[in-house]
Amino acid sequence: MLHHLKHALHKRWRPQRYALLDELLRNQRLSSAQMQAKQQADLAETLAFAYHHVPYYRQTFPNEGACLSDLPILQKSEVITHRDALLAEGLDAKTLKLGKTGGSTGQPVSFYYDAFKGELMRAGMTRSYMMSGWQPGQKILNFWGAKQDIKHGASMYTTGKQAVKSWLAAEKTLPAYEVTEAELWRWAQTVQAWRPALLQGYASILAELARFVIDQRLPMPDTLLGVYSTAEVLYDWQRALMEQAFDCKVFNQYGSREIPNMACECRHGNLHLFSDMVYMESVRIQDEDRLLVTSLTNKVMPLIRYEIGDAGRFKEGCCPCGSPFPLLEMGLCRSNDLIVTTEGKHIYPSYFIHLLDEFTDIRQFQFIQSAPDQITLSLVSATPLNADEAIKLQARLHAEVDARLSLDIRQAQAIPRTTSGKHRFVINQLTQSGQRHA
Repeated sequence: MLHHLKHALHKRWRPQRYALLDELLRNQRLSSAQMQAKQQADLAETLAFAYHHVPYYRQTFPNEGACLSDLPILQKSEVITHRDALLAEGLDAKTLKLGKTGGSTGQPVSFYYDAFKGELMRAGMTRSYMMSGWQPGQKILNFWGAKQDIKHGASMYTTGKQAVKSWLAAEKTLPAYEVTEAELWRWAQTVQAWRPALLQGYASILAELARFVIDQRLPMPDTLLGVYSTAEVLYDWQRALMEQAFDCKVFNQYGSREIPNMACECRHGNLHLFSDMVYMESVRIQDEDRLLVTSLTNKVMPLIRYEIGDAGRFKEGCCPCGSPFPLLEMGLCRSNDLIVTTEGKHIYPSYFIHLLDEFTDIRQFQFIQSAPDQITLSLVSATPLNADEAIKLQARLHAEVDARLSLDIRQAQAIPRTTSGKHRFVINQLTQSGQRHA
């Protein structure tokens, strides 16, 4: 078959990537006990390397043999301030690449990386795709909202040498900066014509496309094996839309620009933590189970006990898929998506999302908390909410959340995405700016 030829040619073009993939696939054949032993050995090596070769950690480690729990938590603000001190000695920053996060938690972070990290990231993504039954060489269609990632990359519309590389990789990307009726038609037609095996993209973009496919009753190709949701929190209602529209399973992925490939769902719906690539802690901080991540593969700019800005906890038990990787249960939001009331209640974004369940004409929405007693709701819909509907929403907030919480409803033409192309449904501007509630 053609995809086998593409895979063979791509493997010759990217030998390091496929060598790393082979190693990752061997790791997942280990027993749980063997995986735990490997992770502990990798962690010890990471800590020793950081102490001996990274100026920042030589100053912050209490002693050479310090345990992980003895080390301070690495905040985003410290990565911003001490970026160069986090770079391993002997490396020239001018020879490295500089990556940047989108800053969806209010603090854009820049970090150094090398070509090895890029190839390992792609190998890790390939392993994740294979959890759906996909095989290298089968087509993947990406819907991507981050302009900086597509500017010099292989979009659906590249030509020449870049188009040949895209063909070999069997992967194309649709720029998805804006969601309009015309774009949705074009995207749906591309899926129909190109017949990919996987779709991948931001949860909000894929959910919009799924809603459009359902509304227009558009047939999707039977080649689809899975939909990979990434970069944003995946809500149950989004998953249901995608599975209905594309008639295949949705796989949730978890990673970041700084530390990619942290976890992915298997066919049984369990989120597996890739413990051969990261060590993760779930620590109770300010009434949340905050995730602290230590990369086990980064010797350019090690990130140890890095508070990534997400909530989550470990899940007990084993998965029927037989994977040795432990189970992870993600929280519903980033810490600055929690709404905190004047009474000190912490309200998760899922509450506000379901607040609008009965309004079927709403295309996009966003709740923003700008003061302890003030929330603004921006809506993109065919018809504005009427006065009775607005009063009903306000009454529910007073009864269920906080009697002093005011709701300002505004009609909008569009809701802007973040600089990295994400759509955030609920934003706490007070937490983002560093303020604290009473």
